[in-house]
Amino acid sequence: MTDFPATALPFDADEILARLMRWSACESPTFDAAAVNRMMDMAARDLALLGARIDRIPGRMGLGDCVRARFPHPAGDAAPGILVLAHLDTVHPVGTLAKLPIRREGNKCYGPGIQDMKGGTVLAVEAMRHIIAAGMATHLPVTFLLTPDEEIGSPSTRDVIEAEAARNRFVLVPEPARPDGGVVTGRYAIARFNLKTTGRPSHAGARLGEGRSAIREMAKQIVAIEEMTTEDCTFSVGVIHGGQWVNCVSTTCEAESLSMAKRQEDLDAGVQRMLALRSGANDVTLEVTRGVTRPVWEPDAKGMALYAQARTIANSIGFDIAHQSSGGGSDGNFTGAMGVTTLDGLGVQGALAHTLEEHVLIDSLVPRAKLLAGLMTTLA
Repeated sequence: MTDFPATALPFDADEILARLMRWSACESPTFDAAAVNRMMDMAARDLALLGARIDRIPGRMGLGDCVRARFPHPAGDAAPGILVLAHLDTVHPVGTLAKLPIRREGNKCYGPGIQDMKGGTVLAVEAMRHIIAAGMATHLPVTFLLTPDEEIGSPSTRDVIEAEAARNRFVLVPEPARPDGGVVTGRYAIARFNLKTTGRPSHAGARLGEGRSAIREMAKQIVAIEEMTTEDCTFSVGVIHGGQWVNCVSTTCEAESLSMAKRQEDLDAGVQRMLALRSGANDVTLEVTRGVTRPVWEPDAKGMALYAQARTIANSIGFDIAHQSSGGGSDGNFTGAMGVTTLDGLGVQGALAHTLEEHVLIDSLVPRAKLLAGLMTTLA
């Protein structure tokens, strides 16, 4: 008899994969609120069928809704419990299915958002489904919070995430597992910036010399920004928009930059460097404004104790999990920085998230679902 009965529940990879393929086929890019809400509808229905009470939290900033699903528990809604924190937005625009069709090839299954992070979210749903079907009880109430904007830093939902986390004792984040199958006990600090250069227009063919190109100045700034990267703090530019007509000297150009650091003080120094940038061209202005920020989440004793419990459960299933602090922000940054006991990276194993080769490893589905079920039924 195992010390973790939930890990012996009859999880089936094909059943898990069927739900996951259906979810992945529902495209839900962050900036398409209607598409995200279609995914929220699907998830809400699946959770309601398991007996959860569904609350729909309206979106703002032009982004999608949140879904909060509370499972009945004798302790009632007010008792601190377990929060499963997941996002259902993806970076893949509607139409990606034509280039990244849902398909199973050997031990891999491909699809938009299938690894980041619909896979892990489905594992958590399947864990609850089997726990409920077996008539097992969880020591603590379980709540799911599904959010629509993690891929852009959670600007519209940070307050909801932090409010819900404050009501709970533990936060489980089924973001993708590390490449070695490990979990995440801390995350680096991240800051985003919006940049805008403004020049002077002219006809590029007839009066080129009269213009001052916003694109030219932005190009110089991008090179300078990325050359600020050190081991302590990285800088990258991932979005740029400028100009409309090739025969016009561009008046404006806009870009978005991201900085990441392992320590908050290094990120703070990086923020000051970004905000101190100035235009190097006459008659062209540069404006830098700070966007959303994810605070550093540093490992602490409570988080490491939660990791130790997860590792013990994993060992009982037949595999091991390492832990690490990780780059690539998640909503775990917020809850971990608050001091709420958080464990991240509990989702599927796979690779190449955010690309047209994104996939999960099918043989990871059952062990990882068992790990989540073990945690949900033993945390107290």
